[in-house]
Amino acid sequence: MPNPDPPALPVAAPERQRSQGRIHLRVACADGHDTRILDIAEGGPLRLRLPRRPKGPCEAVLLNTAGGIACGDAFRVTADVGAGADLTLTTTAAEKVYRSDGPVSRVATAVTVGAGGRLAHLPQETILFDRAALARRFEADLAPGAHLLAFEAITFGRTARNEPMTRGHLSDTWRIRRDGRLAYADTLRLDGALSDQLARAAIGNGARAMATMLDVSPAAEGRLEEVRAILDATGAAGVAAAASAWNGHLVLRLLGRDPDALRAVAQRALTAYRGRPLPRVWQT
Repeated sequence: MPNPDPPALPVAAPERQRSQGRIHLRVACADGHDTRILDIAEGGPLRLRLPRRPKGPCEAVLLNTAGGIACGDAFRVTADVGAGADLTLTTTAAEKVYRSDGPVSRVATAVTVGAGGRLAHLPQETILFDRAALARRFEADLAPGAHLLAFEAITFGRTARNEPMTRGHLSDTWRIRRDGRLAYADTLRLDGALSDQLARAAIGNGARAMATMLDVSPAAEGRLEEVRAILDATGAAGVAAAASAWNGHLVLRLLGRDPDALRAVAQRALTAYRGRPLPRVWQT
């Protein structure tokens, strides 16, 4: 009789491919007023687009060709703004962070700004899907007289589908150094039943979206009353806003149940505070 077939050996599940994206950008001031690109490096699904412009400040738009961030992806963006240069760094659209079955996605941004240089870090909002897991870190090293304006917004769940964040993980870390010394540190950590946590009055009071704007510059601390007046003029029902200033920097925070209303307030406030329009991709 023929020998029976040997038992099948177990087949290991293939390892999932994780995206490893990177961007490096270096700009410098030329002719006293024009900002020019010195170096660009791209890797993985991340790309950088440079809109045509007249001479003057430079705008760079970050594009994620993967369409979102999946569990375990790791992205790193670095930018070096030379003395006297002026750079605005933004994204083509809201960044989506998909549901994770365990691994945490990581997004790190590290920038340096030389003496008298200006960097506006203005990505569009990040949307966390239910059960998403994200660790995000923003670091900046500023020379004396440098200017940094940084903005980040987060939406919890896909509101168009009325999706709650039943579970998830978010850690958001900011570290700003000025002249080599730590000037600002902020860490947010939410883990577990995020919708339940955000419903608490002391945490989010039912908010589905939040945003932070940070200005670190020689004049930042003196603009507190100005930014409060801007908030009075640009605010909307259902969006809570507060600002404070100390130690040479100014912080503005927004909380809202309606992410679209919060975005609209942020757009108006940022435009008024900067004194110039937001990047065009914010309008599309």
